Amino acid sequence: MSVFFIIIHVIVSIALILIVLLQTGKGADMGAAFGGGSSQTLFGSSGASTILSKATTVAAVVFMLTCLVLAYASSHQKTGTSIMKNSPAPIEQPAAQDTGSASQAESAQPAKTD
Repeated sequence: MSVFFIIIHVIVSIALILIVLLQTGKGADMGAAFGGGSSQTLFGSSGASTILSKATTVAAVVFMLTCLVLAYASSHQKTGTSIMKNSPAPIEQPAAQDTGSASQAESAQPAKTD
């Protein structure tokens, strides 16, 4: 089931990238901000929402839903296998704390003078 959602997720993400790249930028309508003829329209200077903006909204919603489904599926996945099952590593004990035995060994040896 998660393979289906992964395929949908990849397709929607590629579609979302392409849809966003096909849209015109906000800078293309700068003439309307300075009193151009289209600034007094019913929907404002940006105009009515185009099919690309509606497609972007739909693709973004589907993308977010597939993200949530895949995150939920991965956190609740029950697998009984482990990569460490075939070769169990022995548990090593931490090294004993050395409380200055190196400094005592150095001080026990007489200093050499040449």
